[in-house]
Parts: sequence; structure tokens; C-alpha cells
Amino acid sequence: MAQLGIIKNSLVVFVLFLIIGCSGDKKTTNAPIKIKEKKPTPTFNVDSAYLYIQNQVDFGPRVPNSLAHANCHQYLVKKLTRFGADVTTQEASIKRYDGLELNMKNIIAVFNKNANKRILLCAHWDSRFTADNDNKDIEKPILGANDGGSGVGVLLEIARQLSLSPIPIGVDIIFFDIEDQGQPNGEDYQVAHSWCLGSQYWANNPHIEDYFADFGILLDMVAGENAKFTKEGVSRQFASRIVDEIWSIAGSIGFANFFVNEKTPPIIDDHLYINNLIHIPTINIVEYDANTHNRFNAHHHKHSDNMDIIDHSTLKAVGQTVLEVLYSQ
Repeated sequence: MAQLGIIKNSLVVFVLFLIIGCSGDKKTTNAPIKIKEKKPTPTFNVDSAYLYIQNQVDFGPRVPNSLAHANCHQYLVKKLTRFGADVTTQEASIKRYDGLELNMKNIIAVFNKNANKRILLCAHWDSRFTADNDNKDIEKPILGANDGGSGVGVLLEIARQLSLSPIPIGVDIIFFDIEDQGQPNGEDYQVAHSWCLGSQYWANNPHIEDYFADFGILLDMVAGENAKFTKEGVSRQFASRIVDEIWSIAGSIGFANFFVNEKTPPIIDDHLYINNLIHIPTINIVEYDANTHNRFNAHHHKHSDNMDIIDHSTLKAVGQTVLEVLYSQ
């Protein structure tokens, strides 16, 4: 009988639980549903990005081991620190293809370091030590306003916007060094993997153990007039979904004439090693010009890569698109 009493009491409790539970469910059902609103995307300031490029170029060619390189490094670190990032410099001595020791300085800026979801943004900040595509002063270094300076300028402006309008995800900005110190074409013996030495080093020695980001975006030569950004081969191989999403976003905000729906061959750039070595799906926003011998642009690795070729409309298209990607996460 004691067992029966327990059963009866349990039944009463169970019925009461159902009544209370159903009542609670009804109240919950009638409660308004809170919809998470997207944070407005800031307006990319083209004049600001242009000034950041000009400031880099004013130092002169940023070739590793040079005074211009050292001074520009200090400038970039100060800017990123001012924008509220946790900034570190990854330093190492790296041998160039010909054995010359180069003092590498990868600059790493971390926003919202405790966030689990992270996006990697990167560009190279060094400039070419030789004008090997030019027909004069070939042995002299180039200014690299577009090839090097433009990607950094865009990312500095994005860093400034992140400081003014923070987002809940983590953003890591890396300025890779020694990207453009590779072996010139035409030399008899070609050394493998002589380009992108800074990103190769970082991918093998990330600034945080087991570092990972949901995806990465590399910017390279993103300020040429009438530039076209195509769906490049390495990007499609490792991160086709990211490519399609970013190109779709660019089109939706009016930049389909820059981000064209065309598939083009793979190129060797920092994203190749990020994908292969640290396995972060990373895409490359890089100019493609089928009318030039190297498929980049008419000023690639020439002394004409200076502030005269920096275009405000192209900067706007790239900068606003990347901001839209960040603020839509």
C-alpha cells in the first residue's frame, strides 16, 4: 500500500507539473520574439585610406633592412595601436633566394582578442627591391604605392572604423613582410618558394598556438584605376564559398563592375601559404589584367607604381566591400 500511495502522490505531482508547464509554455509562446538587428556598416573613408598610402610612400621604398622600412614599421605599429588593437611584431632573420639575410617584421594587430569567431585580414607592406619589369633603373627599388601600399592603406582605414564602431567578432589584421623580395624572372636557376617569405614564416609559426580564423581575406594591388577583381584560382580551390559570398556582397552594394564574375588562373601570393600551411580558407582580392604580360597591371614592379596611379573609386569598392563583409557577420 505504501507503493500505491507513492504512485498516487506521484500522479498528483505529475498532473500539477503538466498544468504548470503548459501554463508556462503558453506565456512563453505569447512573448515577443527578439530579432537580432544587423549593426550598420560604417562608410569607408577613401580620403583616409589614400592618406595612409601616401604616408607609406613618403618613407620611400620599404625594402627590408632599409631605413625607410624601419621608419614605416614604427608608423604602422603606432597607427594600429592608436586604433585600439593589441599589436605585436613577429621578427626573424630570413634568407632571400640569393642568401641575403633580411630582417623580417610581420605586424599583427588583434581586435577583440577574446572572441571565438575570428576573421583574418592581411596584406603585404614591403615593396619590391628591383624594378624588374621596367626598362630603366631596373636595379633601383620601387615605391610600391599600389603593390603593397594600397592593401595596407585599406586595412588601416578598416582598423580605424573598427575602433569607432566595434563588432562582436574578432578581427586579426596582419601586414606580412618580405612578400615581394622573390627571385626575378629570367634567372637561370629558379629557387622554389622565394616569394611570400613573411607569410610562410607566420603560417609555420603563428602568433598564437593553434591559431585559426573562420576565413581570411588578402588584399593585393587594390587601388589601380579601372581595376578588375576576378575569382582567382587558389581562392576558388580552397575557399570557393567565401569567394562567391564576397563577390555577391560587392555586387549588392554597387561594385559589380569591379568584382567581376570571371574565373582566372591561380597565382602565387600570401594566401597560397595561408591555405596550404595553416589551413585557413583565404581568398585573394587582387587585380587581374589580361592585357598585360603577367596578368597583373601595366605598372607592376615598375617605377610608375606611385601615387599617380592610386584611384579613389577602386579604393572605395574594395574598402566598402570588406567592411560590409565584417559587419554582416
